[in-house]
Amino acid sequence: MTTAHRGAEEIGRTERGPRPVPELGEHRPAADLSSVDTTLGNGLRVLAVRKPTVPMVELRMTIPFAGTDPLHPATAEVLAESLVTGTATRDRIAIDTELALIGGELGTVVDPESLSISASALASGLPTLLDVLADLLVNASYMDSEVTRESERLIERLAIARTQPRTIAREALQRKRYGDHPVARETPYAEDVAKVVPERVRLLHRAAVVPRGSSLVLVGDIDPERAVADLEKAFAGWESQLSANVLPELPEVTGGDIELVHRAGAVQSQIRLSARGIGRSDPRYAALQLANLAFGGYFSSRLVENIREDKGYTYGARSGFEFTGAGATLVVDADTASDVTAAALLETRYELGRFGLVPPTEEELESVRQYAVGSLLISTASQTGLAGQLSALVDAGLGMDWFLGHPDRVAAVTAEQVTEAALEFFAPSRFTGVVVGDADLLGPQLAGLGGVIVERS
Repeated sequence: MTTAHRGAEEIGRTERGPRPVPELGEHRPAADLSSVDTTLGNGLRVLAVRKPTVPMVELRMTIPFAGTDPLHPATAEVLAESLVTGTATRDRIAIDTELALIGGELGTVVDPESLSISASALASGLPTLLDVLADLLVNASYMDSEVTRESERLIERLAIARTQPRTIAREALQRKRYGDHPVARETPYAEDVAKVVPERVRLLHRAAVVPRGSSLVLVGDIDPERAVADLEKAFAGWESQLSANVLPELPEVTGGDIELVHRAGAVQSQIRLSARGIGRSDPRYAALQLANLAFGGYFSSRLVENIREDKGYTYGARSGFEFTGAGATLVVDADTASDVTAAALLETRYELGRFGLVPPTEEELESVRQYAVGSLLISTASQTGLAGQLSALVDAGLGMDWFLGHPDRVAAVTAEQVTEAALEFFAPSRFTGVVVGDADLLGPQLAGLGGVIVERS
């Protein structure tokens, strides 16, 4: 006997109507996490947290890594790619072998603000992991052959990346927001990478890979006190009188015209809007977090409902925070077909204006409140997720107290506070941004909306 296939709508209904959705349970506070937050003798801030869910340990190190030299972005990228290729006593194979024996991994990434090192290993292998990491921090060799190999690979990747619409849109938005500030130089040029010689990388390492002003987060099946002692011992040789290079203060993002950046023949457009926000330490942050979720921060938001679900202008639209240091900006983005770009921008502006005038309902507020707390607890249920969250907090000068207290702050936000945040931070006049697309097609359409200027390259 075969059973007819039932669709989701049929499954979700009974003879008496839609099946009731179970009520969400009460949020339980995060488990008590023993931790130590201290600064080592060499100036490195360490936050070590015991979370023995699995016999593993996660490590996140952040070294402020700003630079004003025109070749700094390229040199920093080559350094990040070459850092783990060898030391005076370990070559690439030896490093990989030692990490493999402890179930370990180690990787690096760099941006205009910082050099980040992520690692994981079996908890029993933590001493080995710290020994390898300390060796890299103090004795990375940057052999000519390794630097050349990594530079060639990087040049290939950059050539591809610079053809991607999202990369083009990101660069255009950064220029629009920050001009020639170093934060805008996120992706180096291939021709600059070709100019980077091994000695330049070695000099940058000695000058900028320093402990003072840097931070390290350790999460896992560890004793925090003992882990800090192990770190102090392992990093005894990593010292410098210099402090890490902090990114200069960013210009304030101010509202203004949207810039149409020409991309000849493009069949899709990238809409990127941005406004000044506030960082996590601001007392208004929890209210703004909920306001952002209601506007465009998750799938049931107003922006998604309008330009994705109702109008079908895009597969995805979102709003969210970008954190830099202790501050933050709001970003709204969507990718659309060229023929509906103007309409999508119009609806986005409409939703921004409506958001302050028609604030979230009690039902919307409770939905985003549950989502905010639930997603925080889910994202930090694993060692990896907790390490990532805490690393971001430490970078902003915060720590465990903020993390443990945030669910209560979210729970205490009132509808009036969310309304105030919507009015203050989501006003259309506060936003600027870019649209990347074919100006020959989009120019006349966007001109009719007003507030759009055209750049041709």
